[in-house]
Amino acid sequence: MTNSPSLPDAVRRLMLDKRNTIVVSAASAWEMATKVRLGRLPAASDITRNFQEYLSQSGFESLSVSAEHGIRAGLLPGPQRDPFDRMLIAQAQAENLTIVSNELVFDSYGIRRAW
Repeated sequence: MTNSPSLPDAVRRLMLDKRNTIVVSAASAWEMATKVRLGRLPAASDITRNFQEYLSQSGFESLSVSAEHGIRAGLLPGPQRDPFDRMLIAQAQAENLTIVSNELVFDSYGIRRAW
């Protein structure tokens, strides 16, 4: 993931800094699998087959979706309608996390965003 040419250098440095813990939401795994199923991500590069192994090898941790996250996501006000993004926002709020994303709409939810 850190080798992607679209990833800004500042974010790459954050991800490679061993002092930072990188967590990947179960909602992100769900979204990737959905995109593979719909043909929006190539099945040939389907990391969903070995997702946990990929996270482990990358030094990333998995963040499960809790009932609190679900309630927060469902009650979020505002313009964001995408259920995956709503969950990421709720998790960032509940767990005090920084979201890595180029989507400016996250900024209106009072969370930290790196890009």
